Formats: sequence, structure tokens, C-alpha cells
Amino acid sequence: MKLEKIIQGKAYVLGDNIDTDQIIPAEYLTLNPAIPEEYRQFGRHALAGVPAAQGGLPKGHVPFHKGPTDLVSDFQIIVAGRNFGCGSSREHAPIALDAAGIKAVVAEFYARIFYRNSVNGGYIVPAETAERLCEKVCTGDELRLNLDACTMENLTTGEKYSLRPLGEVVPILEAGGVFPYARSKGMLPA
Repeated sequence: MKLEKIIQGKAYVLGDNIDTDQIIPAEYLTLNPAIPEEYRQFGRHALAGVPAAQGGLPKGHVPFHKGPTDLVSDFQIIVAGRNFGCGSSREHAPIALDAAGIKAVVAEFYARIFYRNSVNGGYIVPAETAERLCEKVCTGDELRLNLDACTMENLTTGEKYSLRPLGEVVPILEAGGVFPYARSKGMLPA
């Protein structure tokens, strides 16, 4: 992924403490993301572990995929609460979201390792907000993130919110991950 400064798409709203086991259950970790077909299969299993009983699914229990064989979701932006990506340090979690077509996650804060895995692999943009947007945005709302202006606009309701600047991770996301960034700076052979 190369960093897009404007990200637009449908929202999928989740709550607090969405852990990496919910993002990609352990039973699918036998897939190898280095094999293109298996990388795509991660998308099919993204968010397969989010139980409705724990309030993880959006209001109305909207499924992330239309059907069980869909590789890509109709949603492009996840809006979540606190501590997104907590739990184990599996790097497969941002891979699964990327493979499912998610371009960005907007949350109040992230588990540190999930955040770093997202940036280092150049998989998704981990945007942060000081506001609790998971209670203000509805699943299916059309959103536009402007990363330069640090804003998120809900095109469905007309409301606009502030995002925290991405800061020092921007060059890594622009390069498509930490390895392409290191190559571009001469830290690794081309």
C-alpha cells in the first residue's frame, strides 16, 4: 500500500478492545501471506472472530462480508473505540484487514504492536482520534479521511471530526512499509 492522502469509503463500526484473535482467528494462521492466493484468503476470514454477544459487531449485527466466500468486504474504513488490535502480536491482523479491502482504521488508540505492524508492513493507515467516534458514526456511513488536514468527514451526516496527525510514520506509509522506506534511504540494498 502506498499512502493515499484522501481515503473515502463505507464505515464498519466496532467497539473497544477488538483483539487480534477477533481480527484473524488462529485457525487461519496456517495461510502464508507470501503466497498471493493465500494472502487474498486472509480477507475472507477478516473479523471472523468478532462475537456479537460481546457487542463486537455493529448495531444490527451487520456482517463484514456479504457471503462466506467473499474475499473483499464492501467496507473500506473501520471506526473503532479504544485499544484496537490488542492481544497477541500477530502480524497477520493488519494483513487480514488489508486483504479484505480496509484502507484505514480510525480508533481512539491502538495496541502498540498492532499499530507498528500496520505501519511497518504498509498495510493500513492507523488513524487516531481524541473523540469517541464509534458512537457517532454508523456502519454504512460514507466517510472521507483527509490525512493532510487531519480530518474525517461523515458524508452521510455532514459532520466533521479531527484526527491526530500521523506524524513520523508518514514517510514509512508513503514508501509502502518499513522495508521499502529503508531501501529508499539507502539503509538496505536496492
